[in-house]
Amino acid sequence: MTTDGATHGPTHGTTDGPTPGGATLTRPEGLTGAEVAERVSRGAVNTLTERTSRSIGEIVRANVLTRFNAILGALFVLVMVTGSFADGLFGIVLVVNSAIGIVQEYLAKRKLDRLALLNAPTTRVVRDGEVRVVPTTAVVQDDLIELRTGDEVPADGTLLASAGLELNEANLTGESDPVPHGEGDDIMSGTSVVSGSGRYRASRIGADAYVNRIAADARKFTRTRSEIQDSINTLLTYITWVIVGALPIAIWSQWQTVGDQGWREVVIRSAAGVVGLVPEGLVLLTSVAFLLSAVQLTRRNVLVQQLPAVEGLARVDVVCLDKTGTLTAGEIAFEGARTLDGQDADEIRCALGALADDPNANGTLTAVAAVVEAPGWERTQTIPFNSSRKWSAACFAERSTWVLGAPEVLLAADPQPSPPKVVEAIRAQVAELADSGRRVVLLARSEEHLTDATLPADITPAALVTLTEQVRPDAKATLDYLAEQGVVIKVISGDNPVTVAAVARTVGLEVGEPVDARGLPDDEDALRAALATHAVFGRVTPEQKRAFVHALQADGHVVAMTGDGVNDALALKDADIGVAMGNGAQATKAVAELVLLDGKFSHLPDVLAEGRRVIGNVERVANLFLAKNAMSLVAILAAALIAVPFPFLPRHLTLVSAVTIGIPAFFLALGPNKRRYLSGFLGRILRFAVPSGAVAGVAVITSYLLAGSSYGVPPDEFSTRCAVESGARTVADVACWQPGSGATITLLTVFFWILVVLARPFRLWKAVLVAAMVGLAVTAFAWPFAASFFNLDAPLPLVWQSLAVGAVGAGLVEVIYRLSPSVRHAHHLRD
Repeated sequence: MTTDGATHGPTHGTTDGPTPGGATLTRPEGLTGAEVAERVSRGAVNTLTERTSRSIGEIVRANVLTRFNAILGALFVLVMVTGSFADGLFGIVLVVNSAIGIVQEYLAKRKLDRLALLNAPTTRVVRDGEVRVVPTTAVVQDDLIELRTGDEVPADGTLLASAGLELNEANLTGESDPVPHGEGDDIMSGTSVVSGSGRYRASRIGADAYVNRIAADARKFTRTRSEIQDSINTLLTYITWVIVGALPIAIWSQWQTVGDQGWREVVIRSAAGVVGLVPEGLVLLTSVAFLLSAVQLTRRNVLVQQLPAVEGLARVDVVCLDKTGTLTAGEIAFEGARTLDGQDADEIRCALGALADDPNANGTLTAVAAVVEAPGWERTQTIPFNSSRKWSAACFAERSTWVLGAPEVLLAADPQPSPPKVVEAIRAQVAELADSGRRVVLLARSEEHLTDATLPADITPAALVTLTEQVRPDAKATLDYLAEQGVVIKVISGDNPVTVAAVARTVGLEVGEPVDARGLPDDEDALRAALATHAVFGRVTPEQKRAFVHALQADGHVVAMTGDGVNDALALKDADIGVAMGNGAQATKAVAELVLLDGKFSHLPDVLAEGRRVIGNVERVANLFLAKNAMSLVAILAAALIAVPFPFLPRHLTLVSAVTIGIPAFFLALGPNKRRYLSGFLGRILRFAVPSGAVAGVAVITSYLLAGSSYGVPPDEFSTRCAVESGARTVADVACWQPGSGATITLLTVFFWILVVLARPFRLWKAVLVAAMVGLAVTAFAWPFAASFFNLDAPLPLVWQSLAVGAVGAGLVEVIYRLSPSVRHAHHLRD
């Protein structure tokens, strides 16, 4: 059977014949190839413009056209004009950062788009008299669509023919019971066939179809909120204003101190200070962390449609679950048969197995067949299930006729199948079982051989067959895990509250008193009170689901909503995180932030773990970047206050940034981290990074001044003396600028300790990472080529002196860490 287009050959012949539902339908020719082509040419196709990722152009713009790239780009051009190419290394970092961001997002885009394509549904259409399987997006206006058991209804239309067609409309209404449909009935996209077959013409497709109209409404709502991204955007706004204020100060102070050596020296020194204020890798690493988490989750069959959703689920403290399709698989499961008086249990089981041994079994018999083995009885007559009569039957050679159907229908047969007292006792048992959330059908026997769909006159009740909704095997373990993590569960369904409560008990939830939502008021305060005291709600309308989400959010909760039906779509979109099942309605999947492609609820802990990893690791690297910004600001202001050149050349800060921030941050951002979510992301960063960076800035200036006095050079003559003695035109050309080398050693010492603090608790891979970075820093001083390139010259006495100043700064960083309980607590909860 082909699935790739409408131009392939037929899967069935064109003659009239029986359909899978057991009846005979006329077989119209459907559209011709020319008619299909005409509709495609005018856009009457069942497609939408939804997408799961940004376009390539958007990816490039987002990674290149940033405010900080503009600042660094302008500084890079100015430094290049001076001819000091070694001091323009930060420009290379700028290009590499942008390139990495573009490549990472493009690779993630390809994977996400491929997943979305692979999960695209297919539809049977009749074209040129042949039944073909085409992508659902290839269905055109007026296509003749054939429906069989298990099919999704891809577009709206009116039934032309029906052979016992029953649709599961839980996606639209929340009701789990199938609804029969006959010729002339309107059917909606987003429903699915549970039994029978039928044909209809697609009258409303694409954006006009019901489910897609809901999806379009849902798309109007705001995108996923990310505390990380909000906090970082706030930081970037502050830093932008700091740069605006610091830039003229840097230029003025350097003009005062090194202006006699020409504009080139002023540009280089000023650029060094401003470059230190730009967190050039922070946004990149945050994006990369989100992207790689999304790609990692795709390997576990979780499609992330909005990257911040990875973080968002880790912040959730209330999960609202729809029953059908979330806690249950949307299918019924055979539970058992309660034998009635005088009947043989073994014969009852054989009869059920024989009835279920039917190629056109409905949902009930399919559930029985999954558990009860067929005895091999010879079937001589079959009366298929029909929704209007609500029973099915089969005759077997040399055995009784067996009837299976709704108790209220079979017990009301005329003449009555048993004495009145017996009938009333059976009805009481049926009511008791139904109140526990079970679905009950009656198995009866007759000695008549059926010739038509007329109920036999001598039926005798034999057993009550109970079925339950098939609970997902992973649901209980997943809910137990969420409860351990402090996440509150609310079950919100459109089904009967008794049924919903029974399923909830099966998965181990504390149900309490289930609530019929039809009796709830519209007032938000009343809803908040009901949600605070109850866990299970039935008969909830789509509008009420949205209201429930809003009420929980108004109470300060971060809410996730799971579901698979169209009736869940708007609530999913309004929730902080919407989670859709892979077998759910297209409208629901279109608006959800996360799609569980294989429908396994057990993936939620994986997403939660990824979110925690992202939050914890981004907090680590954000501390590193912000500490560097604080250090640069203090150094700029101190240099201006005491009228000395800025302590570093741009190449010095490039070295320090690479070995203490850039490279370590990349590994730390992608490493494991199991810390639970803690609110106050931005506050913790500011409480640790700003004072730690200020300590580093003071230590740098102190080291710079001590180095100069040790060599008998007054602070205001550092640059001039060095340039004259070397005979060089600019400080950037000489290797005798020892005060700057000492300041670099001090800065490396302090920042390595900041790195050690942020890497806690230590693991072997972190120790190896820090040791490797220290080795790179030592190499930059010890290897002559690197020392010359980075303009480093540090005699042994200066090394010890600078290390001592750095050690004092590192000690103060440790004190800051220990005096910040919230920061320290967050560290202890890490991996």
